Amino acid sequence: MHNRYVFCLLLPDSDNAVNNFVTTMEIFIIFGVFMLLSWMVSSRLKSRFAKYSRMPLRSGLTGREISEKMLRESGVENVRVISTPGRLTDHYNPLDRTVNLSPGVYNGRNVAAAAVAAHECGHAVQHAQAYAFLQLRSALVPVISVSSRYMQWVLLAGILTVEAFPGILLAGIVMFAATTLFSFVTLPVEFDATRRALAWLTDTGLTVGEEYSSAKDALKWAALTYVVAALASLATLAYYIMIFLGRRN
Repeated sequence: MHNRYVFCLLLPDSDNAVNNFVTTMEIFIIFGVFMLLSWMVSSRLKSRFAKYSRMPLRSGLTGREISEKMLRESGVENVRVISTPGRLTDHYNPLDRTVNLSPGVYNGRNVAAAAVAAHECGHAVQHAQAYAFLQLRSALVPVISVSSRYMQWVLLAGILTVEAFPGILLAGIVMFAATTLFSFVTLPVEFDATRRALAWLTDTGLTVGEEYSSAKDALKWAALTYVVAALASLATLAYYIMIFLGRRN
């Protein structure tokens, strides 16, 4: 589960110094709020995972064993479970069909490891069942790869030349809109993977009582990082659109 987004603030020229100052202050306040929310959610996520990583799982299964068990019982074949370096770097790769677990999750025998392992396997089940939003997100990846590479430069050039060549800024807005769409398409993918994970953990009895509520809480905070990222991306997109629409003011 990756939490990646960048706030891109490029301030336009204006003939009205007062309006420009007010607009700039409003923009910084809005993005300041999102940056604060991002920090709060990220900090809470880390503290929750640290707490639940100290909560032993009664079954004694490792994250790897839980992943293999969920894949097997879900009828998902030809998916490998491997360890990947880092912390909170867990993810499912649909290209090579691998569930990648960080060392703490791969070898962990605790509630946090169980929750993350099951969540990532939820993505593998989505892939096997051709879940619509996962397919859409995968289809957007090549577009996002190109857009993210050139987007900031196109937006900068567009703002600097907005009066003479508004089409450049419009092109940048379209590129940024693609990344915003990707952020929102990611939300149902993540929520559904969490739903599948919690349902399976409950049905198999691997998490009961406090274990289940803790696993649910950990995944809730992980999901909130995607929500904040999507809203921040939408606010940034709206900002660029306002610049484009107000270029003749």
